[in-house]
Amino acid sequence: MTLAVGRAFKVRRMNRWGIAMLMTVVVSAVPVVANASPQYAFPIKGCPVTFTRYHHNYPATDILAERGCAFVAPTSGIIDEINRIDRFSWSTNRGADRGGKMISMVGDDGVRYYGSHLQSIPASVKVGDRVSVGELIGRVGTTGDAGGTAPHLHFGISWPTKAGIWWVRRGELNPFDYITAWKSGKNISPAKSVAKLRAKLGDIPKQSGY
Repeated sequence: MTLAVGRAFKVRRMNRWGIAMLMTVVVSAVPVVANASPQYAFPIKGCPVTFTRYHHNYPATDILAERGCAFVAPTSGIIDEINRIDRFSWSTNRGADRGGKMISMVGDDGVRYYGSHLQSIPASVKVGDRVSVGELIGRVGTTGDAGGTAPHLHFGISWPTKAGIWWVRRGELNPFDYITAWKSGKNISPAKSVAKLRAKLGDIPKQSGY
């Protein structure tokens, strides 16, 4: 009986050792994920800018910069909509045309970012393309109803909708606090605030303001 007990004890020790080794292998095989939160960049790169919290009638920010300054992806994500043709006319004053040349993207954070009144958009950038934070996606201009004003980037934050819902695309959440933070290098996401606002207003709220 003593020999049998000793053998049983030895088997149990081996089983425990084998399980411990297996657990070590499994744990070692799991990749270590670094900080996966999106990184953010100020939308204008390489140029002096001015901007304020105020924007007429609906939440957005106009960032004044010299014509041709780089508009860059504020975070990594997918290009959502592009318009390379300035169709705006004061005779029609259509809301959908007021942004002139424009581009929007949906970030990895689920937020849509929009820039308009652009002078140009790189020919290489297309709808469905993946872009990285800080990548060039446009140049500051005065297209749309910005003709006759100082060159600037109209920058809007909202949630994704189907194409053409311009009154949501132009901006639903005031970007001022976020772009101020990004300009100083802080990694602050608007995702929670956008989700909260979307829940309150609905996916496609009624048109309001200018």
